[in-house]
This record gives sequence, C-alpha cells and structure tokens, in this order.
Amino acid sequence: MIFEPEPLEEPIIKIPLRDCTQIEGAEEKENRNPFVENNVGRFSVKCKQVYLIKEHGIVTPYRIVRGEMDYMFQLDTVVKAADIVQTLLQLHRASCLEKLGDQTAMITAILQSRLARSSFDKNRFQNVSEVPHMECRAEVVAPLVTNPGLVCITDQNLYFQPLNEYPEPVIQIKLHDIRRIYKRRHGLQPLGLEVFCTEDDLCSDIYLKFYKSKERDEIYYYIATFLENHITEHTAESYMLLWQRGHISNYQYLLHLNNLADRSCNDLSQYPVFPWIIADYTSPELDLNNLETFRDVSKAVGALNKERLERLLARYREMPDPKFMFGSHYSSPGYVLFYLMRVAPEYMLCVHNGKYDNADRMFNSIAETWKNCLVGATDFKELIPEFFGNDCSFLRNNMKLEFGKRQGGKMVDDVELPPWASDADDFLQKNRDALESQYVSEHLHEWIDLIFGYKQRGSEAVAAHNVFHPLTYEGGVDLDSIQDTNEKVAMLTQILEFGQTPKQLFTTPHPQRITPKFQSMSRTTSYSTSVTEPGSPSEESFEDLTEESRKLAWSNISKLKMGCQHKIHKEAVTSITVSSNGSSIFTTSLDSTLKMFSKESNALQRSMSFSNMPLSSCLMLPGDTTVVCSSWDNHIYFYSVAYGRRQDILMGHDDAVSKICWRDNRLYTASWDSTVKIWTCNPSAPSGTKRSNFELLVELELEAGVNAISLNPAGTMLVSGTKEGTVNIWDIDASKTLYQIECQSDIINDIAFSPDSRHVLTAGNDGFLKLIDVQTGMLVSSLPSGEEQRCFVWDGNTILSGSKSGDLLVWDLIAGKITDRIKGHSGAVTCMWMNEQGSTLITGGEDKQIIFWNPIY
Repeated sequence: MIFEPEPLEEPIIKIPLRDCTQIEGAEEKENRNPFVENNVGRFSVKCKQVYLIKEHGIVTPYRIVRGEMDYMFQLDTVVKAADIVQTLLQLHRASCLEKLGDQTAMITAILQSRLARSSFDKNRFQNVSEVPHMECRAEVVAPLVTNPGLVCITDQNLYFQPLNEYPEPVIQIKLHDIRRIYKRRHGLQPLGLEVFCTEDDLCSDIYLKFYKSKERDEIYYYIATFLENHITEHTAESYMLLWQRGHISNYQYLLHLNNLADRSCNDLSQYPVFPWIIADYTSPELDLNNLETFRDVSKAVGALNKERLERLLARYREMPDPKFMFGSHYSSPGYVLFYLMRVAPEYMLCVHNGKYDNADRMFNSIAETWKNCLVGATDFKELIPEFFGNDCSFLRNNMKLEFGKRQGGKMVDDVELPPWASDADDFLQKNRDALESQYVSEHLHEWIDLIFGYKQRGSEAVAAHNVFHPLTYEGGVDLDSIQDTNEKVAMLTQILEFGQTPKQLFTTPHPQRITPKFQSMSRTTSYSTSVTEPGSPSEESFEDLTEESRKLAWSNISKLKMGCQHKIHKEAVTSITVSSNGSSIFTTSLDSTLKMFSKESNALQRSMSFSNMPLSSCLMLPGDTTVVCSSWDNHIYFYSVAYGRRQDILMGHDDAVSKICWRDNRLYTASWDSTVKIWTCNPSAPSGTKRSNFELLVELELEAGVNAISLNPAGTMLVSGTKEGTVNIWDIDASKTLYQIECQSDIINDIAFSPDSRHVLTAGNDGFLKLIDVQTGMLVSSLPSGEEQRCFVWDGNTILSGSKSGDLLVWDLIAGKITDRIKGHSGAVTCMWMNEQGSTLITGGEDKQIIFWNPIY
C-alpha cells in the first residue's frame, strides 16, 4: 500500500502488506448525514516496517523504518472505508501466501471481481451522438506497472477508464488521430495492443493489455477498418521498400522494425533495440570515412571478439541440448535501466529493491561500456534508440543524484564521453551521422538479418554465432502446457527478466539499401545503349535530358488522355513495337498477322501473315530494317521492312514461342516447352539462308511453360515467369539460376526489371502485382487489384498496368495502392509500349484496337 502526501518534501510511504499486523476501519461518526462535510471514512493500518521514498522530494535509495507503527488514514472521497478495508484484507491474505503462483492467482481473482462489478461511465463520452461499439476489461501498460480498467470504443473515440481513476478519470483518443496500431505480445501472450497518433515517435499514446485475445483482435480490426479509409497500413516489406529506396532513414526504419517485432518503450522486457555502430571511442576526431571507425554489424556483439567467441563455442559444443552460445541477452530490462538510470532512477530503485547498483557497475563511460561489451564474459548488450535521438538527458546527471563513489573516490555523475564529442548533444549528433553514413547504409541489412531476420534462428543462427537461451525466443516455451501455477509464474518471471528476442520479421536474406553511390552507377548502365565513351559530354547531356523527360512523364502519368484509336486486327493484339523515329508501329495479333501502321499518314500500310497460327510477340532490331515475330507454331520469323517480305525463319522450340527479347546481337526466346533459349546472330552469313544466321548458345530449362521474359538494362540478368506462377532470375553469363520464387498463384502475364535492376515486377491472372528484390530473391510486396493484370510499364516507383476490364491502373508502389484508374479499351488491355522518354504510350487490347495516349503536362 502506497501513500503519496501532497507536500513534496514529505516522503512517500510504502507499506508492504505482508508486514501489516492489523487493518481495520475506524468507528463511524454518529452523524450519518451524507451532506455533512466531516462525515468521511477512516481506517487504520498497523505494520512492522515501512519504506520511505523520495524524502525531501529527492530521488534517493529507500529508507527502511522498522518497528511497530500505526497509521490512520482519512478518506476525502465518496469511497467507503469499509470497501477499502475489505480489499486491503483480501490483498493482505494473498501477500501472506508462501508461493508466488498462489499469490498471483488470488490477486487476479480479486481484480477480476472488482472489474466485473464495474461498468464504463458513458457520461464521459465527448459527444452525445457517439455510438458505442464494444466495452471490455483491460490494463494500460507502462514500464514496471499495469493499470486495470475498462476499454470502450465508439464510432469516434477510444476510451480507457482506470479502475482507480488514476492518473485521470478517463483517457480519450480520437480515432481520426490514430496513425499506427500494432498487436503486441505481452507476457508471451497475444494480448497487447499499442496505439500511436504520430508517424515516427518512439513512444505510443496508449498500450493496452487485454484479458482475452478475441477482445483485443476485435478492437484491433475495428480500428484497422476505420483507418483503411484514412492511412496506409505498412508491413515489414513495405517499410523495407521505403527504406531501400531512401524514403525513410536508417533510424526510422529500425524504429518501424522494432515496432513490428513487438518492441515497445512501455515494456522493458521488449524495449526497442538498436546496434552499436561506432567502434572508436578513443580518437580525438571521428572519421566516418574510415572503415575502422565502425563496428562489424554483420556479427552479433558476442561474436566481435574472436578469443571470447572461441571460449564460448568450446562451452557450446560440450553443452547438452538445448544448447546456447550466450548466457545473457543483448536486450533486457536490466540493460535498459542501466542506460536510463539518470532519467529513470525510480525504475532502477524499484528493480533493485530500493537501492542503486554498485557505482562501478553503473553506466559511467561510453568507452568503458563498449570495451566491456567486447571483453566481458557475460556482457553482449546492444544499444537503445535514445543513443540516436535528440534528448541527451540520459547522459547527464541533471537531477544531481547521488549514485555513489567509484573505486578511486570519484563520484558517479555525467556519462564520460569519447574525446571526439564536445558535449552530449554532439555525441548524439555524431552517433546519428554514423548511423546514416554510407558504410552503415550499405551494411545495416546484415545486422537486421541477425536481430529480425533469417539469421535469428535455426542453422543460420548457429553459423552466424547468434544463438541465445531457448527461453528468449518466441514460442521457446508453451506456458499454457505448464499446469503448476507456481512453476508457470516462475518461468514467466525468468523470461521477462532475462530478455526476449524480437519477433522474426524476415525468413530470407534482407536486401541491401540502394545507396546514392549505387544509384549513380546503375543509372549509367541502365539506359546507355550508345557506344561512345562513358562520361562524354554528348552522352551525359542526352541521358540527363532523357532522365528529366522520363521524370516529367511519370509524375503526370495519371493525366493520360486517350488519343486516336484504330481497329486494325481481327483478334486481340498481342504485342507492339515501334521504329526508332516513332513513325511506324508494328503489331502482332491472335489473328496470325503482323501489321504495320503509319503514324504520319494515320493509316494501316502493311499486313503480313507467316502461318495460320497466332503471333505472340514482336520487336524491332537496331537499324529499323528487321522486325522479329514469335509464333504459336514454334517458329520465330524475321520480316524485312525494306523489302516487305519474310527474310528468315528460325525453328526455335517444341511448343509455342511466347516472348522474345534482343540485346547485343543476341536473341532470347521463351516457350511453353519450358525452356528459354539464347541465340547469337552471325551477321556474316548470307541473308537468304535460313537458320544459318543464328546459332544456339544456351538453353535454360524450367519446370513449366514460360509465358514472359525480360532482360535487365545491363543485359547481365534475365527473369522468366511461368504458367504456374514461378519466377526465375538468371545470371546470363553463368547460365545459372540465381533465385527461384513461387510468386503468383496463376499464370504470369508480364514481367520486367526496374530501371536500376534492383527489383523485378510481375503481373498475373491472380490479380496481383508482385515485387521481388533481385539481390536476395525476397518477395517484398504484393499489390492486389481484384482483377487480372495483363501487362504493365513502370519506372521503379510508379506502375501503369493494363487490366482485364480494359482500364489502365496507376499504382504508387511505395504506398502500395492504386491511385488512379483511366478508362481505356472495351476489352482487356493485352499489351503496351512506352518509349524511353515516357512521352509516347500505345496500348493494344482484346477489342482488336490500338490506342495512342497523349501525356498532359
């Protein structure tokens, strides 16, 4: 029982119920008139010892006073003294039980009984028109304490009414103000819900723990449904995409990952975890261009010191199952309070039974702490977000607290900073600079693999020397299977005090960030087809102009206006290619014809048929003299534009040829016979001879018919999509598969690399667009449309897709949603062509038409 007096200089009195010898109500006054002011309840407590806290208003270790004491409390509220006495007596009986499990069970029963007799006060509603949705019991979670009460959610607000009306009678959060919500594990059970009204803040607005997961889920989905119309819900993959493309900082990304992995500032056993970044705490200047300045983020803290790691591994090999390498965790309540002792001394006193830790074991120096993490036998701790924030108070003893003397007689005061930091603010600024540096941006994904990713568990964790005690992992113990209450409470206490590994967010290697250096390198190779020397003024100015034109076109893509339409085929159009000057448009169709349309005369000029089978794809070879077509009759046909006739034929496959590509005198053909073939052109061979112009270089075998292929801009990789929804990414030079991804549940209709070659996008019959990271093979985004997507063009951020309905859909890849829908064909959009500058778009459809689209700037 705690009594907090109004005068700040008076100490807070904490009376352990176990030490109470008598609790009883005082005799009521004769005057029972409720309107008489002095008719208040009183009760007395006799005890053997008390703790005096914050004497003279100063945070100091608790002072214990022993001996027989008698306190009389007089209530100034309408609560009856008899009710207080009854509750105190019940809690006193619980505190006197020998086993902790029995105590917990009895206290829970007392609490639930009180909650069952309570109901939410609807007079607290902010608006008389509010419609309540549901009401249930819950607790507000704060560090080291939970506060029970009642939750009520309406069509406008989320309310929490504390049972004890502390710190206020009701907490209100407007649904319109909510920006993020997260389901949480609390005490290893799926009962938590945390609500944020800001986008990037470290601390939430309220953290609720429910008694039933069903009630938690119902409120979560109610809020989530409300938010769907107002904000975009982010997943680990969507945040990863934002981070990878530079839309959020390293700091913001780590905060979001911590949130998604159940880490919360309100739960010290699952506090957000950040990495040690800097390894140099002795130099007078910090050099962020020197690799030696940085910690190796690809290794766990426990694996940074080779000699210590060898000793730990020797013990690990001799250990019986379940084995672990590190006996302590990298994040625990003790470590969090170690760092925050100067701003949260009350928490440290609470955890350490009213005393401060030994002065030499406190957070005294950055350099000492780092050194101990490298050489200490049981010290493997990482950092907390505060090291990269803007508030340096946790490094300063602003409250002038007396933590004690160290060996040598020096008092514990401000944290000793490295020589390269002029003050605490400068230290945090340089820590932030290091976190956002080029080196860390290029390697942060390696640390994410350890903490949140595929190296967190299993054989990959063993290989990475990243194995902790089994109890620290989610699912490491099934508390529900433990029948003995005392054993269950003891196990839970051990887990919460030891620390918990974050929820695993990724099960495949995490992609690397696209840093500015990489972007500039890739941009030169992405669009350059000239043979002039790289970096020549003419090439640079041309590429700059193309880049600006492309950016302008894509920023206005939703303003496309339909221009002229031409019905030039008898069946669906399957492919479009255009001459380099844009004057001649060639199309293929299921009607087995190749058509040539003149943009200048706005009329159909030629119609060619090579067989009675549909043509599936076409492309224009460099020089604009030859059009190559693929057919369902297993052949590839070469059409001479100058002579107006077929000039060559290639018997390419054993089944229909579905798609063709051309790069650097090589022809790439995909077929439903489950192969992709690469042919080299022999220009010296006589043009009249058939098949002699082409020689088969490589045959790539797949497990299903190939429906789409694409080359990356540099021509070093090929990606294929099959009828069964599988994507294969190939290294062309090595002729080997880099990744095989089960991507879509149905036929892949179209597939393409991003301009920087970092991602692959697919469109399928299942109505989804899927995004794959090329570096890791990770499926990073899945965008639903509700209808088949037949084809698309994209710039890496924005997508224009052709749908079965005939509409063109504009997608914001980062937001993960359709932003515009443009009316187009009367049947499905089957193919589209866009020039490099993005200034010309032509689409073909099942309605047998081609449509020219006009960009509006």
